[in-house]
Amino acid sequence: MRWFVVHTHPRAEKLAAAHLRNQGFTTYLPCYRKRRSHARRTEIVQAPLFPRYLFIKMSEEQPHWRAVRSTVGVADIVRQGERPAPAPEGIVEAIQARETDGMVSLPAQDLFHKGEALRISAGTFQGHTGLFECTGDNERIVVLLELLGRKVRLNVPALDVAHAA
Repeated sequence: MRWFVVHTHPRAEKLAAAHLRNQGFTTYLPCYRKRRSHARRTEIVQAPLFPRYLFIKMSEEQPHWRAVRSTVGVADIVRQGERPAPAPEGIVEAIQARETDGMVSLPAQDLFHKGEALRISAGTFQGHTGLFECTGDNERIVVLLELLGRKVRLNVPALDVAHAA
């Protein structure tokens, strides 16, 4: 049994995964916590790590792989020619190893670069702009803010900052 990649219709990853599971397949849809802002309201939502893609476990010789392509929510299966292309060995396991509480954690160092301007979008310093300095612990980052004429290091949750416009 190997992991393969399924290409889904737009915003149909969960639907496709549910229908594939009903057919007896093992599926994996890696998700992460995404901040969504709308009309002055910010909320954290679950979003697919790879929009329009999910993983399915099956045998390479499985005669029913063509049935995957006709499943509700599925656009196609990633293939090499006419055969499904297996995902690289260990990739799904590596993603699963980064999960906490069912969500893939994305380290802040992958999101920001040292010296990059960031806007704090929540908390006491909401609206202030500072510079990304480094990653802290527990999904927090260190932002360098200028307050009262001097630079101050501030630890904030990585989800509470965004790229400055």
